[in-house]
Amino acid sequence: MSVEYLEKQLGANERILYVQRHHWFFFVSRLIFWILAAVGIFVLLILTQTRWREGESWVWWGYLLLLVPLARIGWGYLSWRVNAFALTNRRVVELTGIIRKTVSDSSLEKLTDIVLSQSLFGRLLGYGDIKVLTASEFGVNKLSKIARPLAFKKAMMDAKEALEREFTGGG
Repeated sequence: MSVEYLEKQLGANERILYVQRHHWFFFVSRLIFWILAAVGIFVLLILTQTRWREGESWVWWGYLLLLVPLARIGWGYLSWRVNAFALTNRRVVELTGIIRKTVSDSSLEKLTDIVLSQSLFGRLLGYGDIKVLTASEFGVNKLSKIARPLAFKKAMMDAKEALEREFTGGG
């Protein structure tokens, strides 16, 4: 979804090299309350269904109440799917938003340093934070809880090197 949105904004000779999202654990951990609420309501409805008599409308309210956590989980999943970090041969891009889109980018030619941080848990599950340091104050600064951060960092370094070779006329 986000890739198609980014493709509409690419420059004439620009192409997408790498796309990554937040790690799945980030999605699940932010929605754990809603997942537990949905399971709890569902179990409660199953247990009370055997005692439910004709005309007891509170059970229908329970089914209606179940829609709240299910809708929140659905919205969270959609948000996780459309929010992405992308690398083109010219820039690092962060795409956010489902209805209202925001695109932040930093030019690879202004990239000065890349800092990768991974906790022990992040190393075990395969996620981390990448801090992009540029000569500018604006643009993408931190790619939080990104899946496969080592691969993204390597792709960034390779893209920057290729861009520098292109500008200097080498290779």
